[in-house]
Amino acid sequence: MRRIAVVTETFPPEVNGVAMSIARVVDGLQGRGHAVQLVRPRQIDHDAALHHLPYEQILTRSWPIPGYSSLRMGAPCMRALLRLWSRQRPDVVHIATEGPLGWSALRAALALNLPLSSDFRTNFHAYGEHYRLGWLARPIMGYLRHFHNRTQCTMVPTEAMRAQLASCGFERLSVVSRGVDTRLFHPARRSAALRQGWGVDDDTLVLVSVGRLAPEKNLDVVLQAYEALLQTAGKVKLVFVGDGPMRAELQARCPAAEFAGQRRGEDLATHYASADA
Repeated sequence: MRRIAVVTETFPPEVNGVAMSIARVVDGLQGRGHAVQLVRPRQIDHDAALHHLPYEQILTRSWPIPGYSSLRMGAPCMRALLRLWSRQRPDVVHIATEGPLGWSALRAALALNLPLSSDFRTNFHAYGEHYRLGWLARPIMGYLRHFHNRTQCTMVPTEAMRAQLASCGFERLSVVSRGVDTRLFHPARRSAALRQGWGVDDDTLVLVSVGRLAPEKNLDVVLQAYEALLQTAGKVKLVFVGDGPMRAELQARCPAAEFAGQRRGEDLATHYASADA
């Protein structure tokens, strides 16, 4: 058994890919008998829902993320982490996010000479192009490279990302692929009633896009694919599963689309299974 401190600025019930992926990692470590200490920011409205979790939680101060009022980032807390990990040293510290909380964890772990690993899951350096801040791409990439190269291992989800980061000077990269829960996400969940609610029949091809409705998600590609399918497949229905700042714009650009909002668990799996592409 190992004592593993996992530091993340996002965690369920927040809805995003990093939160869900880290929750799976923590559950997997716990299921294999490791003692997990989860270090995360306070989520205000969500904290009560997490009191039942079967591992130690350290809640830090948090700040709202500009443009995403429902999400918060961790405030710097290096001294608190130094005190915490000096009293009871973890065998390894794993940092999932590179914000102020992640930076504090990095500095504390290095000061205490603790084994240290990290995740690279989000292309923050590329986000600037979608928010008219392309000039920030180089300094953000420099910060991320400096951050991750101070750890003993950086885990990435794909070989393509490993190659991209290696070409930018990132070191000690390891591919840890994402998985799919095939018990939950299964074709048997296909729902004729849900498709009927979308106003489609068996001859209609349903194209579903699942994710945050935000500029960095390349949703223009979804609309282009939809337009191309209309020219070749005839009867096509576009369904957006998710929410975000681009919802009103997308509804105006594509009034025929279905906007299902955020979905979770079996409901989300049913939406996937009821689509065709």
